[in-house]
Amino acid sequence: MVKFAVLGCGVVGSGVVELFEKNKALIEKRCGQELEMGYILDLRDFPDRPYGNKVVKSLDVILADPDVKVVAECMGGTEPAFTFVKACLEAGKSVATSNKELVAAKGDILLKTAKEHNVNFFFEASVGGAIPIIRPLHKCLAANDFTAIAGILNGTTNFILNKMIKENMDFSTALALAQEKGYAEKDPTADVEGHDACRKICILSSLAFGKHVYPESVHTQGIREVELKDVERSSELGYTIKLIARVQRLENGKILPTVMPMVVEEDNLLSQVNGVYNAVMVRGDGISKAMFYGRGAGKFPTASAVLGDMIEEVQLDHTIPAQTWENVNSTDFIEDFAAFTAKRYFRVSGEDAAALNAVFGNLASISAQDGETVCITDKEMNADDVEAAAKALNGKGIQVLAQYPVLVS
Repeated sequence: MVKFAVLGCGVVGSGVVELFEKNKALIEKRCGQELEMGYILDLRDFPDRPYGNKVVKSLDVILADPDVKVVAECMGGTEPAFTFVKACLEAGKSVATSNKELVAAKGDILLKTAKEHNVNFFFEASVGGAIPIIRPLHKCLAANDFTAIAGILNGTTNFILNKMIKENMDFSTALALAQEKGYAEKDPTADVEGHDACRKICILSSLAFGKHVYPESVHTQGIREVELKDVERSSELGYTIKLIARVQRLENGKILPTVMPMVVEEDNLLSQVNGVYNAVMVRGDGISKAMFYGRGAGKFPTASAVLGDMIEEVQLDHTIPAQTWENVNSTDFIEDFAAFTAKRYFRVSGEDAAALNAVFGNLASISAQDGETVCITDKEMNADDVEAAAKALNGKGIQVLAQYPVLVS
């Protein structure tokens, strides 16, 4: 008999408890041994729920019980989650978490602690909810030399952009609808400003390239400034606007992680990911590219991923060496955003195609109407190139109204 504990009984924590109770026999069969939910750590009481008698107020109770081998951390945030998880690992208890903020900020320390105590710190649920992506990166695709990862990693922003695309809603109206449906928090900052997606690409970057990437090293831009007009006009050219979290390895060996709105070609599968769904595209020398798609959040999808990690942890008697990355004191392996280049979408005032060609050279596509022109450049541009182009156009009496980088297939 193996006991497990759950830290935090909010949305995800209660989902872990309920899904375990629902599928207990099946989970035990797959574990190969009996499991018992030993404790739920929470400041609240749950007298009306069947697991109310499992609630404890102190982590010490869990740490002191040698039969607790696995802990699910579902509290969220960095503290006290970090202190609690580290204490559990030091007590010889493996931990599974859905907490992307914790993994992005402290993953290197917790992985090192787990290794030192011959246990595991797993976090499949921290990126993409029920989508399996962490385990494939360090297991199924472990023979690959990764070159890039790009994805739609935040369901809230994808829902908002989808409403703007399909129903011609402006940003504020789409955000209000997302909040009404429970897809966005009352304070949506982490989602719409890109912080949530940033934490997730930090985790994927760290795992794929072997060194801890902190959120502060990621150029992050959200969707609050995306205008309905650009959503509509980009579609005329065969593109759609998505919040893309991406990391690529450059020719100099450095990596460049970014989060920002990008216009995506219609033949790229990421352009077809709608609503609250997430998707991750992985590029490697052995696979060319592989895509992972599914529900990126929600009570039971996330609980499913947490329990999947817990099942594996129960089966293990050693630390998995592949699911790790280095603790680093330098960010010299991360390229500055100034080196980022991409083809660009521009929306400008006027309908002077000749002037645009004079500044940009050949254009991949162009469309003019209602006194404005949109175009896709044929050449890749960095931030300095964009600034220089804007100055050149201004000299011709043309104002740049919006610009976005292009994500190609």
